[in-house]
Amino acid sequence: MSPSATRSRNRRRTLVATALLLSAGVVLTGLVRQAPPTPTGTPTGTATAPADQGGLDPRTAAVLRKPPYRHAQWGLFQQDPRTGKVIRSRYADQFFLPGSTAKLFGVSGTWHTLGGGHRFVTPVYAVGQRRNGTLRGDLDLVAQGDLTLGGRTRKNGTVAYTTVDHTYANDIPGATLTPQNPLAGLDQLARQVRASGIRRVTGDVVIDPRLFRPDPALDPVPTPLIVNDNVIDLLSTPGSGPGAPAGLEVRPKVAPYRVTSEVRTVAPGRPADIAVTTSPDGTRIRLTGTIAAGSAPVLRIAPVKDPNAFGRTALIEALVRAGVQVTAPPVGPNPAARLPRSYRGATTVARYTSPPYAEYAELILKVSHNLGANLGICLMAVHKRSTDCQDGFPVLAAFLDRAGVDRRAVQLADGRGGNPADRTTPRALAQMLTYWQRTPEARRFREALPILGVDGSLADSCRHCPARGKVFAKTGTVAGGDTLNDRIAVGAETIAGYLDRGKGRFDVFFVGVNGASAPDINGVLAIADDVATVAGRLQQQRTG
Repeated sequence: MSPSATRSRNRRRTLVATALLLSAGVVLTGLVRQAPPTPTGTPTGTATAPADQGGLDPRTAAVLRKPPYRHAQWGLFQQDPRTGKVIRSRYADQFFLPGSTAKLFGVSGTWHTLGGGHRFVTPVYAVGQRRNGTLRGDLDLVAQGDLTLGGRTRKNGTVAYTTVDHTYANDIPGATLTPQNPLAGLDQLARQVRASGIRRVTGDVVIDPRLFRPDPALDPVPTPLIVNDNVIDLLSTPGSGPGAPAGLEVRPKVAPYRVTSEVRTVAPGRPADIAVTTSPDGTRIRLTGTIAAGSAPVLRIAPVKDPNAFGRTALIEALVRAGVQVTAPPVGPNPAARLPRSYRGATTVARYTSPPYAEYAELILKVSHNLGANLGICLMAVHKRSTDCQDGFPVLAAFLDRAGVDRRAVQLADGRGGNPADRTTPRALAQMLTYWQRTPEARRFREALPILGVDGSLADSCRHCPARGKVFAKTGTVAGGDTLNDRIAVGAETIAGYLDRGKGRFDVFFVGVNGASAPDINGVLAIADDVATVAGRLQQQRTG
């Protein structure tokens, strides 16, 4: 193969690899196609509305006419939720790819179904006979769908997050870790077992995952037990100089997961190029590539492919640290066949209580936590006593009806906004946002969204503009490699939320573009900045 052909192939791989997850959204590999628009002036709702309503200032209008949007379609919607007055409307009733703004529907449904104050209580039962500190039987941890199990909980009970979450580390530069111990919840449970008087377990330690069945239609797949988002963190640091091996920090450290690193240090200023490969069962992890001397540490992650076996081993190791001897081998499959039909008569020897769900909702919305968003679908099913995650969708549908959302204007096949079928209209998102303004938790929900120039996926946008801190909104991205044209196809860049109008008034809004394109990752980031800029200018523009 010629050098030019090799360079072209590598560039295409780079386009696909870097074509975004962004902490704001999702990636669909390959070309993302926009749905055919409905005819202008024929909205999906019952009301008839013009395709374009309300003027834009010249600077905002100029953004919409930039070259990357030559073949794209912009949607705009702004409304006063108190009066219902529509201030601006552009294709408000046509379907758009939502990206992660779709999380506004799923998180709202889960919040409403469980309650913002709902706490997940994960118990450990002693199943067997206890005598003189010895349990002749099993310790069973009954998983409850706790998203973090203490792994992000601060001392004040809130849930920690960073601007770019560690779950995006393989796709987005700058992902960082929260300082909390990802095994904190398991350690607390183990200490409680010890405090209950158990010193030795002659049976086994078992994870009970029967809360719901993992559904491969949801990607990433939620599981009843989640430890460290079901990933292993791999933090490489540059060595003393070019040629030196990179340092490596692994967390959490749980047998039998083993990591080897062949990452070498290269000259300062060169970009990091670190790849992760794993064995079929995920327990052997290998890092290869380079990191520049003097650079910041570089984070990568590897998936935990069997969360139940991983959690069982991690709990056994936590028990040993707490002074509880377990005679069963710590490494091996989770022996679910040993689980009892019920726990009637069994003693609860430990329980971990989570922060309230509103804290988890904030994590999901601020960093666009895909696993947490999909988990909400399963939790809504569980609330209706079903173990089938698909049964969460009727629960969500009923909620949207009660919330005043035109359900015909929404298509969802997951909770995160990553399924190719997902669509919504700008007006439907505004209806969802309007619902919250009528509830006692309006402020809590609004402040759980990323804040322009302040935090979450909007932390680095508009940091010095007049609208900083005055736009509360969920962002979304859908992008993939356009191999034909050797560029990135930006299927969607969207933002939806609230504009602070002062004196306690908040307009609901949507800004989004479908069908744009970019030459590289920097071009995609520029599109995201354009969308955030338009939102900021809407906040500043007088409404008459």
